[in-house]
Amino acid sequence: MAAASGDARLQLETARWLLWDKNPLTLETVKRLIAEGNTEELQKCFGARMQFGTAGLRAAMGAGVSRVNDLTIIQTTQGFCRYLEKQFSDLKQRGVVISFDARAHPSSGGSSKRFARLAATTFISQGVPVHLFNDVTPTPFVPYTVSHLKLCAGIMITASHNPKQDNGYKVYWDNGAQIISPHDKGISQAIEDNLEPWPQAWGDSLIDGSPLLHNPSASVTKDYLEDLTKYCFHRSVNKETRMKFVHTSVHGVGHAFVRSAFEAFDLAPPEAVAEQKDPDPEFPTVKYPNPEEGKGVLTLSFALADKTKAKIVLANDPDADRLAVAEKQDRGDWRVFSGNELGALLGWWLFTSWKEKNQDRDALRDTYMLSSTVSSKILRAIALKEGFHFEETLTGFKWMGNRAKQLIDQGKTVLFAFEEAIGYMCCPFVLDKDGVSAAAISAELASFLASKNLSLSQQLEAIYVEYGYHITKASYFICHDQDIIKKLFEDLRNYDGKNNYPKTCGKFEISSIRDLTTGYDDSQPDKKAVLPTSKSSQMITFTFANGGVATMRTSGTEPKIKYYAELCAPPGNSDPEQLKKELNELVSAIEVHFFQPQKYNLQPKAE
Repeated sequence: MAAASGDARLQLETARWLLWDKNPLTLETVKRLIAEGNTEELQKCFGARMQFGTAGLRAAMGAGVSRVNDLTIIQTTQGFCRYLEKQFSDLKQRGVVISFDARAHPSSGGSSKRFARLAATTFISQGVPVHLFNDVTPTPFVPYTVSHLKLCAGIMITASHNPKQDNGYKVYWDNGAQIISPHDKGISQAIEDNLEPWPQAWGDSLIDGSPLLHNPSASVTKDYLEDLTKYCFHRSVNKETRMKFVHTSVHGVGHAFVRSAFEAFDLAPPEAVAEQKDPDPEFPTVKYPNPEEGKGVLTLSFALADKTKAKIVLANDPDADRLAVAEKQDRGDWRVFSGNELGALLGWWLFTSWKEKNQDRDALRDTYMLSSTVSSKILRAIALKEGFHFEETLTGFKWMGNRAKQLIDQGKTVLFAFEEAIGYMCCPFVLDKDGVSAAAISAELASFLASKNLSLSQQLEAIYVEYGYHITKASYFICHDQDIIKKLFEDLRNYDGKNNYPKTCGKFEISSIRDLTTGYDDSQPDKKAVLPTSKSSQMITFTFANGGVATMRTSGTEPKIKYYAELCAPPGNSDPEQLKKELNELVSAIEVHFFQPQKYNLQPKAE
């Protein structure tokens, strides 16, 4: 019976597609598949509609309701528009902002720019003003514009560092942060209710002469750079530094904006990796356009830096919301800092720079830093010693952005927020990760340290000596079977008998457990977790008696079970090699006893 209803659904979806799709390339694809009777491929295109979640949409470009294309962008925007009309009585006065990256998919006629124009058409056809950037921008410019111009919402068309065939639709609320529940469910329902394209949906030429269309590019870029200069603390050092920087945008949108940010800080422009400087949707020089992958993505940067005698490499991902930093070591090799290590450096720097301006001890009581729960606890250690507040949030900048906004609205100062996936919010005028501001601030930090004959690596060591070593290790296993993943986590919850979590992991004693899938936390008096819980994702954190913390969680966007482990030592325990050895032993125990890759048939991360 299920198969029959599946066939009926497929017929309904394809019939509606033939009626509604006006893009000749995707329409022809679907007609051809129907003519060939290729039900397997039709099932891939139409089997399940893309799910609109708190991160918006992300999928491959191509034909069908499971892909990103002209029609699914129109349908998504119609739903979003109707949802916003219900939420904001002044939507037609305030309007929305839309921007895009450089992604394109010639075989289906899709591109980020085309999708942004169709989204703008949807809103303008309903009398809603649209601030549409006329050229590619970094993702953080969208949340910046929402806050800066007091708009109702923002849309960024990007798939960030995903493979080249993908695209996405990222949504910001009127507070300048990414949407969180229940908006995702509300928007999702509104999309289902507005699938048929409205009369003017395909006529994107109608927006060009419209008084409702505004191009904010020049004024927003100018205002952003002006706001950024407030985070320049050592202009005279920047003017005189001999430090040289290499920058790569990994075929994305970042380079021109990072150059402008350097100029705003009176830093000499960074050398561009020529082969990767201009946006190119094919990403020809890298396997994955993700600087988080480390040295493989930075090969060309290292070669240019060696040639130009630059000590520091700065790398943005293609939509420039994240930043990787590498430093040439005295022994000649390159060190790529992990997200946690750069988080420690930037957190220390922003606190130190702020403290120089704010000598009043009372101000510390209203000062905050944030990081996600799977990131290093180094900010907590700095906060404990220095007297400001540290809070952790759930994974992802949507949580940190929304929490930062709440604190700012209460009159608090938020100095910094970061997550281990190389995302940094150095300036709270953008309530999201921002690789442009992070690049300029990292360059000033490196220049300042160089004026004291210190490297980034030496300063990181000094931070660990002062606040305690925080050694981290993260990896993942691949599993495509949701039932197996569920069983693995259920087995952990019933480790030795029903509802008994493990008390040890090999030789390591567990001191507390927090399960954000069920809301259990035995370190709390009422055994209830403080952070929000989500039954739709798996996440358990184990705290060990030796100062170790390890989190196992599922990925929202990939078939992975990830783990993040950290050993936090108190100041004075200064044997990092011994700590590394102990962390490696702990991680091995977690892999053997908790992941049990043979039992659950998990694939390890490919090196």
